[in-house]
Amino acid sequence: MNDRAFAPGPPRPRRRGVTLGLRRFFTPGLRTGLILGFVLVSALSALTTAALTFHQARTAILQRAQDNAVHDLRTQVGSLAPDLPAKPDETDLRTLTRHLDRAGGSRDWRTAAAHGDGPLVAAHGAPPELPAGLRTSASAATTALVQRFHQGGQPRLAVALPVAYADHPGRPSGLVVYAVFSLRSQQQDVDALVAAARAGALPVVLASVVPALLLARRVLRPVRRLRSAAERMAQGRLDARIEVSGHDELADLGRAFNTMAATLQADAVTLRSMEGKARRFAADVSHELRTPLAAMTAVTGILDGEAASGRLGAETSEVLALVADETRKLAHMVEDLMEISRFDAGAARLNLDDIDVGALVRKSLALRHWQDRVDVATPAELRARLDPRRIDVVLANLVGNALRHGGAPVRVLAVAAGQDLVITVSDDGPGLPPDLLAHVFDRFTKGDTSRTRSEGSGLGLAIAAENARLHGGTLTAANAPEGGAVFTLTLPRDPA
Repeated sequence: MNDRAFAPGPPRPRRRGVTLGLRRFFTPGLRTGLILGFVLVSALSALTTAALTFHQARTAILQRAQDNAVHDLRTQVGSLAPDLPAKPDETDLRTLTRHLDRAGGSRDWRTAAAHGDGPLVAAHGAPPELPAGLRTSASAATTALVQRFHQGGQPRLAVALPVAYADHPGRPSGLVVYAVFSLRSQQQDVDALVAAARAGALPVVLASVVPALLLARRVLRPVRRLRSAAERMAQGRLDARIEVSGHDELADLGRAFNTMAATLQADAVTLRSMEGKARRFAADVSHELRTPLAAMTAVTGILDGEAASGRLGAETSEVLALVADETRKLAHMVEDLMEISRFDAGAARLNLDDIDVGALVRKSLALRHWQDRVDVATPAELRARLDPRRIDVVLANLVGNALRHGGAPVRVLAVAAGQDLVITVSDDGPGLPPDLLAHVFDRFTKGDTSRTRSEGSGLGLAIAAENARLHGGTLTAANAPEGGAVFTLTLPRDPA
C-alpha cells in the first residue's frame, strides 16, 4: 500500500459463569439425619470444589485459545495489510484471505474480509458462516471482537479484527478481517475436566459415609444410653443412671439427667415415707378409735331406748338423737378408714363363693330397707364366684349414692356378658358434674361439694373401686345421654 498501512486493534476479553443449586430434604431419625447431613456436606464441598475448579480451568482454556487466535490473526494481518491499497477491491481481499488461510497452519482457520459495506470475500468459494450480528458490530468497532458459537453441533470461535490506518491508529480504515476457528480440541479438554471432576467427587462422597457412620455412632451412643435410662425410670426404676464421659454438650446432658434422677429418687423416697407414715397414722388412729366408739355406740343405743320410752324430756331426747347419729357416722368413717388401710397395706383378701347374683342384690337392698325404692332386673340363675361381703359393700355405696344424690327411680341391672358379670346402677337425677367424673373414685371426693357436711365419708366410692379391682374387675362412672348417673361394675364370673 502506497500511502497508508493498516494496524490491528487490541483484543477484548470475555467472561462467562456457571451456577449450581442444591435441594434441601427432610430425613426421619437422628441417626439417618446425621449420616445424610454429613454426606450432604461432603458432597456439597466436593461438588463446589469441582465446580469452581472446572469453571476456572474452562475459562482459562477458552481464554487462552481466544487470546492466541487473536494474537496470531493480528500478527498475520499486521504483516499483510500494509501491501493492500487504500481501497482494496474483491481481488485484493481474496488474495489477503488466501495468504491468511495458508498462514493459519495448525489452527486450520478459515478467513474472510470485507471493506465497508462491501461483500464478504473468502479465498475459495463461499465465506465461512459467522454468528448473527457479528459483522454489524464489527463495522463500528475499533478493537477485536470475539464470539463463540456452534455450527453443525461443533463449537467454534469467530474473530472480527478491524484494521486501522497506520498513520491514524484510532481511525478505522473500513477493512475488517474475519476468522473462524474450531474449538474441538478445547471442548475435548473441557469434557475431560468434567469427567475428572465427576470421577473425583464420587469417591469423596462414598468415602464420607464411613466417617459419617463413625460420627453418628459416637454421637448417638450417649443418646441411646439416655433413652434406655429414661425407659427404666418410666418403669419405676428411679435408681437408673448413665455413665458420663467427656465434657461436651451430650456429657452435660447426661450429668443433668443423673442429677434429675437422683433428685426424683430422693423425692420419691421422701414421699413414700410420708405416705407410709400417713397410712400408718390413719390405721393406728382408726384402730384406737374403734374400741371407744364401740362403747359409745352401745351407750347411745341404750339412751335411744330411754328416749323412745318417753321417760326423758323432749329436749334431752333430741340431743341424745343427735349424739347417737354423729356417733354412728364417726363409727362408719372409722370402719371405712380401716378398710382403706387394709387395701393400702395389701392385706385385703377375697373369700369367694358361688352365689346367685339376683339373690345377693335383693338381700343387700333388703338389709337397708331399700327394696321398695329400687327397681331390680336380674336374669334367673345368674351365678358367679364372688366375695358376697365385698360386693354387698359395692352395691351399698352405689345404690346409697344414687338414692341420696340422684333422682327416682333408681335401677339395678345385672347381666352376663361372655365371661363377665356386668352390674349397672343408674338413676334419673341431674347426673355427675363434668369436672367430677374424672375424680369420682378419688378418696374423700363428695358429690355435693357445696355442702360442708354430708352423710358420706368421701371414701365409699374409693372402697367400691378397690373391691372391684380386688376381684380383677373395673368400676366406671358416666352420665346417661337422657340424664342421670350410670355406674358400671364389670367382674369376671370366675376370677382365677
